[in-house]
Amino acid sequence: MHHLDALKLFLVVLVVVLHAAQPYGPADWWYVEREGGSDLLAEAARVGGTFLMSLFLFVSAYFVPAAHDRLGGARFLGRRFRRFLPLVLVGFFVVVPVVMYAYHQNFRDHPPLGPLAYYTDVYLGAGEEPAGWTGPIWPDRQFAHLWFLQHLLVYALLYAGWRWAADRFGRPRPAAPAGPPGTVAILGFTAAVAAATFLLRVPYPVDTWIPLLEFIQTEPADLALQASFFWAGTAAYRRGWLTTFSDRAGYAWLAVGGVLAAAHLAFGPRLEALYAPGGATAGSLVWSGVETVMCVSLSIGLLVLFRRVADRPSRWVAGAAALGFTVYLVHVPVVVALQYATLGLDPWPAFLLVAAPGTAASLALAWLLARTPVLRRFL
Repeated sequence: MHHLDALKLFLVVLVVVLHAAQPYGPADWWYVEREGGSDLLAEAARVGGTFLMSLFLFVSAYFVPAAHDRLGGARFLGRRFRRFLPLVLVGFFVVVPVVMYAYHQNFRDHPPLGPLAYYTDVYLGAGEEPAGWTGPIWPDRQFAHLWFLQHLLVYALLYAGWRWAADRFGRPRPAAPAGPPGTVAILGFTAAVAAATFLLRVPYPVDTWIPLLEFIQTEPADLALQASFFWAGTAAYRRGWLTTFSDRAGYAWLAVGGVLAAAHLAFGPRLEALYAPGGATAGSLVWSGVETVMCVSLSIGLLVLFRRVADRPSRWVAGAAALGFTVYLVHVPVVVALQYATLGLDPWPAFLLVAAPGTAASLALAWLLARTPVLRRFL
């Protein structure tokens, strides 16, 4: 299924591009701060964020049942941990401290620190919290963008546990249905996920992060979307949805998502007045519904579109897609370095000078790391 390689590469590039846009429009916290931004970039980031990580989880989950069938539970989990745990640890102990140290030195009103003092006292938290600490958390130690790799490990554990329980208690696997889910089933799935998303956002608004089990970095506001898409990815493999879903239906869903995306790009500030990031409010309910519809429709549409236009073998696409998780690890310091280098520019020129070179440099760095003898087995 060559189109899934192409789709995975597209999603990895989109992650880099959206992080490249962070200082120039979105209101989220980021490692580089600057005044002024672009409403269009902010809305583009909002639209991309509706489906990006959920679809990434779907594609990753699609290969989970076959791997478990082939390897068995213990070997499956062993390979997953060997694949992702080194990336998480290298990111936590090496990558994230570098960008957080740069942020501490440049954007906090605290006395500058040497790298070692910062690492031990502020990042790892061996020192006392300074008066007037500005955060975003104390201490600075965090998994940042590595939450995605953590979640892949958690979902792998949950899937293996479910398969163990199903085999132990003799539950037969469901037979594959005659065809893909119909419109009514997809609408029911969308409504259920939207309702769950709204309920989670009552106590946990968007951009509220919690350390689940004091270790797993989690944003509950998006958990219903992401968990449901991982489940859908495993179901899609068992039931053959990716090969049987019709082009016509896929393009219809893509049109729905495209219209909603275009409306946000054209009328973003006006539509934002209707939304709320959380709480038991009408605005939160509306945004939970709109975001879920965009996520489902764009995801279905992109899966069908890539199946139609990109289902051909390509050594370059397959090779770049295989580097996807390493790119995911290393792209943040690359992008942040370029953002520092363009601090004096207007938002759009700065974004363009970060996005394209940042993507190319992240791919090149991942390629070099994957060919370094000592690092190759880990990255």
